[in-house]
Amino acid sequence: MNAGGRRERGGRTRTPGPGRVSSARLVAYDVLRDVDNRDAYANLALPARIREARLDARDAALATELAAGALRGRGRYDRIIELASQRPIDDIDSRTRNVLRLGAHQLLGMRTARHAAVHESVELQRIVANAKAAGFVNGVLRAIGRLDNAEWNAQIDEHTPDADAALAARTSHPAWVIRALRAALRAEGRAEEVDALLAADNLAPRVQLALLAGSGTDPEGAAERATAAGAKVTVTGPSPAGLELSGGDPVRAIEALAPGGLARVQDQGSQLAALVLSRSRPVRAGERWLDLCAGPGGKSALLGAEALAAGASLRANEVAEHRAALVRRAVEPVSAAVEVVCHDGREAAAYGGSEVRFDRILVDAPCSGLGALRRRPEARWRKRPADLPELTTLQDELLGAAADHVAEGGLLAYVTCSPHLAETRMVVDRVLRRRPELVEIDAREAVAAVARIPLDLAGENLSAQLWPLRHGTDAMFIALLARR
Repeated sequence: MNAGGRRERGGRTRTPGPGRVSSARLVAYDVLRDVDNRDAYANLALPARIREARLDARDAALATELAAGALRGRGRYDRIIELASQRPIDDIDSRTRNVLRLGAHQLLGMRTARHAAVHESVELQRIVANAKAAGFVNGVLRAIGRLDNAEWNAQIDEHTPDADAALAARTSHPAWVIRALRAALRAEGRAEEVDALLAADNLAPRVQLALLAGSGTDPEGAAERATAAGAKVTVTGPSPAGLELSGGDPVRAIEALAPGGLARVQDQGSQLAALVLSRSRPVRAGERWLDLCAGPGGKSALLGAEALAAGASLRANEVAEHRAALVRRAVEPVSAAVEVVCHDGREAAAYGGSEVRFDRILVDAPCSGLGALRRRPEARWRKRPADLPELTTLQDELLGAAADHVAEGGLLAYVTCSPHLAETRMVVDRVLRRRPELVEIDAREAVAAVARIPLDLAGENLSAQLWPLRHGTDAMFIALLARR
């Protein structure tokens, strides 16, 4: 990367000297700043910054580890920075905070040599923030480097008397998120798994791939082709369409897996949520399907491919035009079976009219995203408990509107990428109380029948809850309702 001039306060531009700070660290800092100041999503900002900087594969991997690791561990690193600096984290300038977070991750989460982590962080501070605070950064990081992870955890416990607050700091989860996850596990009789779940949230996920129907090959054959092309692809995980990439270029792997765009990156929990709707009962030719909240289009592409293969059709609706454009791009390989529209899912226009009915409807509702904290580490710091009432009201309204448009005997899937009970069982139970024409069917049995491998689906409810610690997927919630 040519670091070039970096514009700072007052329009002043600083140009780092050659070799003072690695390109990967500059990119990682930019991503943290984008997340803080521009509400950017790290999974979108990171590849954009890597492309802009023209990083090679090695530097791109380093930038990814730095940015994702610092975001994932932010809560813990912030508490350690407070203890090391004897200063509240909010009293530290936001730019310096991000420099310290990156430095702390190198010291405690990577194998970076201590002197290199401190030196590069001090130089980064001089370039992107207040140069006069370089000594402060040096002192704080040297203090952090004197203790290992176990010793810092002991320090957190000693100086954080509230047990939940200490657990929150050690595991880098807000305390309210921990309480929500514990409650969801307790509803399954598995409250003791909360520590393992928090640990799973902090592991970088493997890249999971989906092979769409109509690709002309099975996952095993596709994996062999990708491996021959230099990518390490294996057939593993619960989705019958799923594969896993453990090494190599994802773009090359996708191109080798299937021609015509019939393979793409997608979490296997998301794959199962779509495939349960399409495969839990035989498809009659001419069926009409609807993906009500379709953006960015991953599930629409899977459903579109299934519809095309079975002689059905799919209407994909998305409320935001820029996300509808993403859906159009995602479903391009199966566009013969898919119509993409842009409407509010609570209004009749989303369905093509008040009298229109569909045989299968997917309501993948907007949610807190607490089930995808491995992939979207910044989500844990962005959401607040106060966000939930508005979200759950929207979820209620979307599911209720969709219920009006399910044909007799039709199937309605309610899906969230959150295990929070307020967004899952409570929404479903309210709709069932209001709508006697709906009956819940056994989603656990349906998921188990579709899945490639046996799944541990706990609890007594008919809905299915996937978990990263048990299934290696995002924590997807799936409920199936049928119209009598």
